Amino acid sequence: MLDEKLLPLIQCPISGQSLQISAAEVVTDLNEKIAHRQLRDASDQLVESALDQGLTTADGARLYPVRGGIPTLIADAAIELEQG
Repeated sequence: MLDEKLLPLIQCPISGQSLQISAAEVVTDLNEKIAHRQLRDASDQLVESALDQGLTTADGARLYPVRGGIPTLIADAAIELEQG
């Protein structure tokens, strides 16, 4: 799991927004989509590995995967979240 003390030190590489640990329900939903090969990242690549956690932007627009306690803060790896 991600060390929460890192949160004030990292930000979204696209918007510069702060990041927060994603709700467990969001991660569960995304992992279901990954299992059914229905999730693509910002570079339109199929996401094939399940998420341990996620980091969501302050506006809730995108999520960055966390696997093995390591966040992937690369713009192309962002997962756009449905708003609404």
